[in-house]
Amino acid sequence: MSVRIQYAYLKQQTWLYRRNYPKELQSILGQAFKQSLKTGDARVAKARAAEVNAKYEEIITKARAGGVTEKPAPVQIVVPSFSPVTIVGRVTVAELGKQYLNRRSDELQHGGFKSVRFSVGLFLSSFGKRPIGAVSRDDAMSFTRKVAQLGKHVGKSYRTKGYPLERLLDLSEGERISPQTQKRIISQVGHFMDWAVYEGQLASNPFKTVGVEGRAKPQHYEALTDKEVSQLRSLHDDRIGVALRFCLLSGMRAGEAVGLVRDDLIWKGNLGWFAWIRPNEVRTLKTDAAARIVPLHSDLTPLLASLPGSGRLFPSLSVNMVTKRFSVMRVQALIQRQGVVFHSSRKWFVTQCERAGVPEHFTASIVGHQSARSENRMTYGIYSAGISDEQKREIVEKVGLPRSQ
Repeated sequence: MSVRIQYAYLKQQTWLYRRNYPKELQSILGQAFKQSLKTGDARVAKARAAEVNAKYEEIITKARAGGVTEKPAPVQIVVPSFSPVTIVGRVTVAELGKQYLNRRSDELQHGGFKSVRFSVGLFLSSFGKRPIGAVSRDDAMSFTRKVAQLGKHVGKSYRTKGYPLERLLDLSEGERISPQTQKRIISQVGHFMDWAVYEGQLASNPFKTVGVEGRAKPQHYEALTDKEVSQLRSLHDDRIGVALRFCLLSGMRAGEAVGLVRDDLIWKGNLGWFAWIRPNEVRTLKTDAAARIVPLHSDLTPLLASLPGSGRLFPSLSVNMVTKRFSVMRVQALIQRQGVVFHSSRKWFVTQCERAGVPEHFTASIVGHQSARSENRMTYGIYSAGISDEQKREIVEKVGLPRSQ
């Protein structure tokens, strides 16, 4: 059964509209209103014919009222244009992985990007040649189980840099990576797949419903004891000894200390030297609360003369170098307690403040934590201007290093 559209007919696969004008108006408008509907689809033609018919009625009304004195122009029919079709899932995992890592390298600091590059690199080594759309949930589960079999230290050696997942599995022995590390790797690969979905290269993320087997336990850092601080000081380490002392006497994080530049130091007359912890060309900050001005303990003042007069105070140090060197120092100082890391120096400072009777919210302003003085700490942060420089100086000076053994 052929489709019938009033005032329209199909000619050579294209629908045309034709409707005669009333005889009394043909001297002005011509014999008929003619227009191509620019489609061979009957449903589309029917809709367009209705639009043209409405225009026809408008022309007749104006002509009878004397508003039309010449033949009207055809109705403008907008034909939608379509961009070339992209078939989802055809691009290889390796191609997308390269694009993703290039983008992330511009967004992340070196340490964060290094972690993402390792995680995504493991995934690319297993599935790089496949089209992204061919990666299934079973593949995601298989990858997750293999990651769980990696050795704890296999990815940390420079000798294994760039090794594929299967090669790293062959080298794995002894203790396996923790569930927390597994979750980080799978999460970073999941972010890559989410990005592929966002870019229109993948319909859905197969890692969305895949979880790590085993419960991740939060890593707790222990505070250094006075005895351990004394043991570490007795080493007189020429690499990170000064940076460690800065952190012990100020509560700075490793990245905050090694990221200091000379312009971050402020002289406040009788109140002495202060360090402005802020984003600079060397590092960003962990949180907004981390931005602060901290008094430098009087025991640190003599050390400033031995540090560079411009630029970075610790130009040869990075967070990675500091944490690794601390591990060596810990062995040399015969410190065997679990959970003792460089960050333990920060916990030691907080402990000393607590023992000296410093209110918790005062200590928080020194070390760059959000105040927990009350349940409504947001309101407190809005209405309080914070403690004075004099109070900060008094707090810091209450902390004293134990004598080296």
